[in-house]
Amino acid sequence: MATTSEPTTVVLVHGAFADAGSWVPVIERLLAAGVPVRAPGLLMRGLRSDSDYIASVISQIPGPVLAVGHSYGGAVISNAATQASNVKGLVLVSGFAPEENEALGEAEGTSRDSALGPALVQAQFPTGVGDETAIELYVDIAKFPAVFAGDLPEAQANAFAVSQRPIAASAFDEKSGPPAWKHLPTWSVVATGDKAAGSDVLLSMARRANAELLELEGSHLIMVSQPEPVTDVILRALDKVGGSR
Repeated sequence: MATTSEPTTVVLVHGAFADAGSWVPVIERLLAAGVPVRAPGLLMRGLRSDSDYIASVISQIPGPVLAVGHSYGGAVISNAATQASNVKGLVLVSGFAPEENEALGEAEGTSRDSALGPALVQAQFPTGVGDETAIELYVDIAKFPAVFAGDLPEAQANAFAVSQRPIAASAFDEKSGPPAWKHLPTWSVVATGDKAAGSDVLLSMARRANAELLELEGSHLIMVSQPEPVTDVILRALDKVGGSR
């Protein structure tokens, strides 16, 4: 059970085709500000299983939590926070905020700004059931910089491309559960040049969630290219939900 005597912990959840390392520039700034931080990794084998895992991680943190999600991680925290009573607010960083029974693939497919679909590459992974395999998705390494990281230096964008983590294709088809943004204060940072999730879809979702919105000129990896304003939003949200530093 969360207690007000405990400091608020910021939990940073990464998105598809990335990992917890994508939060490093933000983590450094939060730690410098004296904020407790966790950045767990996702298996990315299903929206429900990833959300259950993050809910478990959050529930075991003493004290209140501000949940922050990038891209797919936005959907994860919105689902997880309905199970973890110590979550006091949500921050979406180029993050999805799906409605109940909405699938991410369906929502992202409506975007006119996204170039992700044609850049995806399929591979197989073992499910652990006999010889059964399932499909996972990567972003074509050659296309990754333009789709994901158009405002990063070429060498850095290429490093993210070759270190990306795939996601099970089925995760994009799973229906989202009841959204926590309907009962928690929500903030959203949307990159106006987001060619992965699609700026238009992210803006629409942020407005539907009645999120306090900041638009920044940049790519899908806005927390890497512009960590200062992204961190400022997190700190502002932290102050609003009663976090102490």
